[in-house]
Amino acid sequence: MSKIITFPHMGNYSYPVSYLLGHITTAEVRIAPKITERTIELGTKYSPDFVCTPFKYTLGTFIEGLENGANVLMQAGGGCRYGYYSELQEKILRDLNYEFDYYNLVSEGQTKPKRIYHMMKEIEPKFSPIKGLYYLFITKKMVQYMDEFDNYIRERIGFELEEGKYLNILQELLDSFKTVKNPFQLRRLYKKYYKKLKAVRIKKPDNCLKVGIIGELYTLMEPFANYDLEMTLAKYHIEVKRFTNVHYLMFEKSREVPKYLEKAKKYIAYKMGADAADNIGRAKYLCEKGYDGIIHIKSSFCTPEIGAMPIIQKIANDYNVPVIFFSFDSGTSKVGIETRLEAFYDMLEMRKNI
Repeated sequence: MSKIITFPHMGNYSYPVSYLLGHITTAEVRIAPKITERTIELGTKYSPDFVCTPFKYTLGTFIEGLENGANVLMQAGGGCRYGYYSELQEKILRDLNYEFDYYNLVSEGQTKPKRIYHMMKEIEPKFSPIKGLYYLFITKKMVQYMDEFDNYIRERIGFELEEGKYLNILQELLDSFKTVKNPFQLRRLYKKYYKKLKAVRIKKPDNCLKVGIIGELYTLMEPFANYDLEMTLAKYHIEVKRFTNVHYLMFEKSREVPKYLEKAKKYIAYKMGADAADNIGRAKYLCEKGYDGIIHIKSSFCTPEIGAMPIIQKIANDYNVPVIFFSFDSGTSKVGIETRLEAFYDMLEMRKNI
């Protein structure tokens, strides 16, 4: 039986992941359907009640991927208790009588090359480590370029004169990935579309509102999980700062975490699990850099972020910077989120004009 691979969604990262798997294996890579209300309903229906939201989202995505014909599931959960969820998700799916092979690339919070090599040999008996490293390098650059585009757009999209221009250019870049044959071609594509980004006309005042978004990584990076929070802020003409992306998590976090711990040593002495300590340091950074407000978002029952919230509130109080906390789950009301955001914006606007 031919192998058909699928994996969970998280933002636009399905583009580089499918590129990598499509070049280092002969299996068909079949991207799961986009996350919808049905995805959440399926994940919630078969998940334990008090499990975190990313578990429910990814479980629902796996079910829809299996319904779509996939027979190989790949997961990269780690960093917090989500790193222990793969066994439970596999058990649930097998109890539902699905037949598949399941691979979690992260074990005990670490990505071990030897372990991944053996996994890839199971999926692709003719797997070549040299070829794998070559395409991994290209994929790493794709992720870097995507994240650079996102950071650039995030600070300006609320001020574009032609609505949708930035997102159209980003989509052109993502679509072009499938044609890439080498790093040099990828670099040329990056320069081509970055030039287009810089040509987009905007009207951005010097004293615009600036808001930093911090919190749990999945809820930050999957727009459906946070009800397109960043796009809502853009409608209010707000410059947005977000630290967490895949390039940071994979290639920068190990050297950045000590800096955040040092920055926040007045408030914490130890790491708190997942990104909690990072977010405390980030909150202090945003306050020191003169941001008008902070938004902290997380999935329900995210223990590290629950522990970080009172400390972030203390920092915000010390610097007199408004902070608002959002917790997302399958039952969260989009209207409620938008109402609270509107009130937060009104407060920031009034403070700015005093």
